[in-house]
Amino acid sequence: MKKVGLFGGTFNPPHIGHLMMANEVYAALDLTEVRFMPNAKPPHKDLARSATNAQRLRMVELAIEDIPYFQVETYELERGGVSYTFDTMKALCEREPQTQFYFIIGGDMIDSLHTWHRIDELMELVTFVGVKRPGSEAKSSYDVCMVEAPQIDLSSTYIRNRLQQTEAPLQFLLPAAVEQYIRKEGLYGTSNDAGSD
Repeated sequence: MKKVGLFGGTFNPPHIGHLMMANEVYAALDLTEVRFMPNAKPPHKDLARSATNAQRLRMVELAIEDIPYFQVETYELERGGVSYTFDTMKALCEREPQTQFYFIIGGDMIDSLHTWHRIDELMELVTFVGVKRPGSEAKSSYDVCMVEAPQIDLSSTYIRNRLQQTEAPLQFLLPAAVEQYIRKEGLYGTSNDAGSD
């Protein structure tokens, strides 16, 4: 049976912390692949100051393009609407009955797992895999498979704020291709230099 990790998120933008977390889960659980799945409209987040769905998808593609065991799952973007994980996993399990799915979440999401839509039914569809993040307790009354990984206090919010405050490069925080794309598209308050190409 294929063992697939699913890593959902807004990826607004995707950064090194996302890649490191996915890589550690891939290695620890001996997964076949990890799919990054951008949300269309997450129920727990406001997408203000967001790139478009197409731009977020492109940034994910650029972030993982050199890593053969990282793939993109576009199901939620194609379906549109609010991206409830239960609905997504029900559809993916029906589409791929020979795949065992592992849903990757950070510590902050573990803390709020009890609030997820139809969580009891969702627990029957997937194995949740948790990775601690700074500032989260990573505790839940639900069964979560914990994976140890280096903790980095980096968020997409930090990246967006940093881009608005300075033109200094984001080397070590973002894949270079993602930073180049952000600046080319003029995202998050950067200067749009697309016309100079």
